[in-house]
Amino acid sequence: MGRGFHRAPAQTNRYGRYSGGPDPLAPPVPVQEALEAIGHDVMSGTSAERAMREYLRRGSRDQQGLDDLARRARERRAELVRRHRLDGTLDEVRQLLDHAVLEERKHLVRDVEMDDDARSFAEMRLENLPPSTAAAVNELSDYQWRSPAARSDYERIKELLGRELLDQRFAGMKDALQSATDADREAIRRMLGDLNDLLEKRRLGDDTAEDFDEFMRKHGEYFPENPQNLDELMDGLAERSAAAQRMLNSMTPEQREELMDLAAQAFGSPDLMQSLARLDENLRSLRPSQDWDGSASFSGDEAAGLGEATGIMQELADLDSLSDQLGQSYPGARMDDIDVDALARLVGEDAAVSARALRDLERELNESGMLRRASDGALRLTPRAMRQLGRALLRDIATRQSGRSGARETRNVGAAGDRTGSTREWAFGDTEPWDIPRTVSNAVLRTVTDGGDASTGVRLETRDVEVVETEGRTQAAVALLVDTSFSMAMDGRWVPMKRTALALHQLISSRFRGDSLQLIAFAREAEVIDIEQLTAKDAVWDKGTNLHHALLLAQRHFRRNPTAQPVLLIVTDGEPTSHLDPNGSVHFGYPPGQRTVALTVRELDMARRLGAQTTFFRLGDDPGLARFIDALARRVGGQVVAPELDDLGRAVVESYLGSRDTGRGSPEDFGDLLRGRSWW
Repeated sequence: MGRGFHRAPAQTNRYGRYSGGPDPLAPPVPVQEALEAIGHDVMSGTSAERAMREYLRRGSRDQQGLDDLARRARERRAELVRRHRLDGTLDEVRQLLDHAVLEERKHLVRDVEMDDDARSFAEMRLENLPPSTAAAVNELSDYQWRSPAARSDYERIKELLGRELLDQRFAGMKDALQSATDADREAIRRMLGDLNDLLEKRRLGDDTAEDFDEFMRKHGEYFPENPQNLDELMDGLAERSAAAQRMLNSMTPEQREELMDLAAQAFGSPDLMQSLARLDENLRSLRPSQDWDGSASFSGDEAAGLGEATGIMQELADLDSLSDQLGQSYPGARMDDIDVDALARLVGEDAAVSARALRDLERELNESGMLRRASDGALRLTPRAMRQLGRALLRDIATRQSGRSGARETRNVGAAGDRTGSTREWAFGDTEPWDIPRTVSNAVLRTVTDGGDASTGVRLETRDVEVVETEGRTQAAVALLVDTSFSMAMDGRWVPMKRTALALHQLISSRFRGDSLQLIAFAREAEVIDIEQLTAKDAVWDKGTNLHHALLLAQRHFRRNPTAQPVLLIVTDGEPTSHLDPNGSVHFGYPPGQRTVALTVRELDMARRLGAQTTFFRLGDDPGLARFIDALARRVGGQVVAPELDDLGRAVVESYLGSRDTGRGSPEDFGDLLRGRSWW
């Protein structure tokens, strides 16, 4: 008995576009990069909604934006009108007619059996044909052709016209009827009749779903797009018919008149044109919203037939629609509005890939909790987005700060004092280092007590963690005073100021949670402001730089944290020009008056008596401002930093972390300067 084997069936694989969800090989959505760009625009005073739209329009270094895609759509449209002309069918008819006449003349010369009078009459008719192609074709409609080749060419004209006119309304008909028989043409005639009857029933409101089903049963072969109801059928037909009308509108009056005259010869009778005119009338009535009156200017050398030209007009309309979608300039615009398939077909697959990436980015920003719709309907950055931005800013600052002296080292964060040798259970907010041996021991004991097998490993839980006790744990009460006068925005310091505040806020809230930060904005008057308000704050033309009021608010913050080390950070680009009067009203004066300066100095002295470590961040190169700020800093034993705008965040964070102190000045130094008023 022989041994046999079974051959395994051949296995085949089919490859295509992945459709089981998000493309697993697609590049990651650049949410962080987009968020940073949007955050920058928001800090400049742009709404979050507009900032997101602007980012989608601009794109990024590695991603085309909507503006790029819209430009490519416009270039594609310009290429179409620059390359084509619309008289291709007229040219083809003229060539067929010329060839038919030439063949007929040859035959007349060679036909020796033909009567001379008949020959002369035929030659005279051919010699005196009208110059118009349409008129010549009509003139020869009753001509008795002697040449079979000439007769064939003339019949081809009628066939060509019929196929082209049908191709205008039903894409692909020109090729489908290449070798049409009389039966084929009769089937077309019946289809057009039934279609017009169905549309006219719709116009009267008498059609039913069964009418549509019956029509598709009889004539469905002519509609490969397989519409599911009459509305879908009408939408496609009306779009094509309107494009055909726009194509006619785009022709010169002479071309249009000639084409209309020729149309009567389609398939050898005016019946087809009458049916198509009836179809156009029905569709125009049922779909008036289509663009029936538009046109385009073509200037190319590549001739297009009626069907092809109608397809080009449809393509132009699709490109115009794409341009509107990509422009996103209408209310409620969303990336989901963009027809990505049309973009791939008309502009290129790479354009569609870019559009999908932008769509995914918009969806991710909205769904990931980075943006939220406020009660007033406006889009806002969420606290989560603010934290993300803050972390990005801190990374940038860390890069700038690398290697600089005076920075607090990360390994010491939380160990704000000497270790006592004791440990305690970890509590939320603790930043002390873990006691690793005791933490692991706790996990082992808990596992055994709970009946587990510690030999196979243990799992740490929060209750297992013990931290090292330290003494002398220093906390800081930080007051960041930021100048929000109009000059800050006018001189390009608005965004760096906000980025600085956001970075410091993120650092303290994430790494030094024991410290207390208060943001104080001061212009004509001062206000305590949270980071979201400051980030979204718009520059307003309002005269005044009220450092006096800001210092009063800072002292209140210091007094509310009596056990913390006061840290006073002041970012400004101008001298104080306003102060609070005892009745609470704001006094403004420029140049700065002695009373404004004296009140400001008094509150600065009070902050020093509270133990505040003061740093001024002077923006701008004004010599008078520099002398004034230097005098203030000497008076309170503070320091002055004059950073470049791009370095402001690093300078403020570095000062907070413990940069070196400047020498103390004496009160008399500032008094002499005040009396001389040499600083303005």
